[in-house]
Amino acid sequence: MTMKIAFIGFGGVGQSLAKIMKERQENLNSVHGLDFSVVAVADMRLGAVYHPEGLNLDLLFEGISEHATVETYPEDHQTIKGWSSLETIKHSNADVIVEVTFTDVKTGEPAISHCRTAFTHGKSVVTTNKGPVALAYEELVQLAEDQGVFFGFEGTVMSGTPALRMPETTLAGNQITEIKGILNGTTNYMITEMEKGLSYKDALEKAQKLGYAEADPTSDVEGYDARYKVSILSSHVMRSPIPPHEVECEGISGLNLEKIRDAWKDGEKYRLIARVEKSSGSVKASVKPERIPMDDPLAGVTGATNAIVYECDLAGSIMLTGAGAGLTETGYSLLIDLIHYHKQRTPTKI
Repeated sequence: MTMKIAFIGFGGVGQSLAKIMKERQENLNSVHGLDFSVVAVADMRLGAVYHPEGLNLDLLFEGISEHATVETYPEDHQTIKGWSSLETIKHSNADVIVEVTFTDVKTGEPAISHCRTAFTHGKSVVTTNKGPVALAYEELVQLAEDQGVFFGFEGTVMSGTPALRMPETTLAGNQITEIKGILNGTTNYMITEMEKGLSYKDALEKAQKLGYAEADPTSDVEGYDARYKVSILSSHVMRSPIPPHEVECEGISGLNLEKIRDAWKDGEKYRLIARVEKSSGSVKASVKPERIPMDDPLAGVTGATNAIVYECDLAGSIMLTGAGAGLTETGYSLLIDLIHYHKQRTPTKI
């Protein structure tokens, strides 16, 4: 059964997924039985195009590279152009919506509306948007379940590193009592540079030059990005929803070389630690700079790398490290979800 896909948003992440799927189409089909067709793209900047029998990805990318729009795509009597994102979700024949718009993490929009609309129209969703999962987890998961559709959001915590899939599948059967990790590569890179002697200001400027930090770095350096990820981990792994605004949050803007050096003298390092703890039936979450011993596995995580540790009653302490960002990695996280969606809807052969 061919999987029909509609992209809502077609920036770097969406295009990365499309390129991965195009390049690996034969392998995906032979290994996973995944046959796909991209039937629609709707993007605020690039425009929108829909064809029920599928779009030619080479022609689609050609239009973007030459004209910065998808609406130069060759037409026939079935081609429709100019639909809004909601019209594309409602009226296309897509089975699954790849939701990769730029979303306001304070409101979760427009992604929450995109997910809600898709589910009510019987369509599955895979997304890398933190906003809707952190702010509307219970509603969207319940709505997807009620409609019998798939909701995948692996890439919302550690991009292509399977921080959500691992506890759900590989660590199944364990009681997880604590999750802690380094969930923001920008701040970890900055702290690592400060350990080499750079001031906070110089470390931030270097991170911005390398593309790790935005021109406005507030979301990273004040811990807001990690706070949304902690909220998702609490909801999905601990089954205890904690709204982002209830997560204790402190960033690294108060760190300086003196504090970094004082920690070193005591055999410790600073790391921005995201933490979810379960104790006596209650769950609490926090994001804040912590001094941890040099022999703590998280102390050895340097640069823009992310890491997460699951404390399990049976398996013990399990640590997963990997890139927490990057276009290819984030595009791959969507592919993980699409493969699992395909497996879920494909009857098992006996």
